[in-house]
Amino acid sequence: MTITYQNIIIIGAGPAGLTAAYELVKNNHKPLVLEGANLVGGISRTEIYQGYRFDIGGHRFYTKVTEIEQLWREVLGDGFIQVPRLSRIYYNGKFFDYPLSFKSTLSNLGVLQSGLIIWSYLKAKLIFIVNKKEPETFEDWVIHCFGERLYRTFFKTYTEKVWGIPCNQIQAEWAKQRIKGMSLKEAAINILFGKSKAKSLITTFDYPILGPGMMWEAFTDAVEKKGGKVQLNTKVTKINRKDTKILSLEIEQEGAIKTITAEHFISSMPITALLNRIEPKPPEKVLNAANKLSYRDFLIVALIINKEDIFPDNWIYIHAAKFQVGRIQNFKNWSPKMVPDLTKTCLGMEYFCSETDELWNLSNSELIKLATQELEELGLGKASLVEGGTVLRQKKAYPVYDRNYYEYLTVIRDYLATFENLQTIGRNGMHRYNNQDHSMLTGLLAARNILGEKHDLWEVNTERSYYEEFTEQEWQKKVN
Repeated sequence: MTITYQNIIIIGAGPAGLTAAYELVKNNHKPLVLEGANLVGGISRTEIYQGYRFDIGGHRFYTKVTEIEQLWREVLGDGFIQVPRLSRIYYNGKFFDYPLSFKSTLSNLGVLQSGLIIWSYLKAKLIFIVNKKEPETFEDWVIHCFGERLYRTFFKTYTEKVWGIPCNQIQAEWAKQRIKGMSLKEAAINILFGKSKAKSLITTFDYPILGPGMMWEAFTDAVEKKGGKVQLNTKVTKINRKDTKILSLEIEQEGAIKTITAEHFISSMPITALLNRIEPKPPEKVLNAANKLSYRDFLIVALIINKEDIFPDNWIYIHAAKFQVGRIQNFKNWSPKMVPDLTKTCLGMEYFCSETDELWNLSNSELIKLATQELEELGLGKASLVEGGTVLRQKKAYPVYDRNYYEYLTVIRDYLATFENLQTIGRNGMHRYNNQDHSMLTGLLAARNILGEKHDLWEVNTERSYYEEFTEQEWQKKVN
């Protein structure tokens, strides 16, 4: 067993880890980044199959955090294209514009249903005024903001498909982060006038011309040019501590076991895995809390279709319960460079599931067959046009905000706060459903903590970095 020394070790080469590494190399440090996969970017990577490029979900590059925007431009330069956002909702056999438009909503729902939705909204507001009870679950929160009828029309089925649990078992905190700024009032303004200040309603976004993985490959190159190192296919098997200080990591690479010591450690690995690899073990209360945190897994079936144009959207949400597919990406509509042949199309049929589900354990050929059948039944493409495809399974894609999520996470946060040289960052490192700009922000501030600044990473929540809700002035106040 070889023992080597590094000053700073970063676990994970996703947006959070690579941003931390980049900030450190800019300040004359040479961190070592350890990544278990064979690609950088984490869930924001770009996979390639027979020349077709596809995301693990879609990743827009849009932020109001000026410093994150500057990092994107600094690292990728002119590698961006501007992409118009177009997406729709499939519900009850019909396609609705998203954001909602007057034409599609009225024509699909009709005057009566639209009126009942307005009445349901007013009723929900009256109930809140009388009871003055703050929403505790996703279901409560959406009904409070939109009314029960719209909740059951556009939220319930899709949300339960994504998370695999009833909406009344999902914390309201998730809705506050992901839908904040939207209400029926905002939706109505958008329907009637095409205008809204809600953060969910951006109409254009930047996108790396070869997919989001292009950004993280550029970050990797920049880190290594300045003396840092990004080491792929490296699994962290053990984290050695003495009291409240991390001393070393045990890693496995190509069958060889090594021990690496360091002064500082930053981790973006799933927080449950982190705590279960620490030796001596954390207190039983902490381990129990970690093991009760839940994740939602994700798989994507990329279908190659012998047709130039399938539909104009970047993506479509499938709210109908009869279909297992949750969302469909049209990668050529994100960037034409995502396909090697412009006479063909690559669609990403996205399925939300868990490792124990029957769906997850289907063979690749069975999943391709299922995706092909659902595509035709949705009326989006004939099965005879599908020339082939591939399947990618992503474990622990989404941290679940179930009923006891906050209780468990509080126990873990309190324990992690006792360590003097360990910081956790990113979506999985903090068990928070966030976007890549938020993940980058946690990585940036973790690096600056090592450089002598003092930032509480847990205070950097999604609202502070997500779209219109976070201003440049608020960012400058936070970092200064």
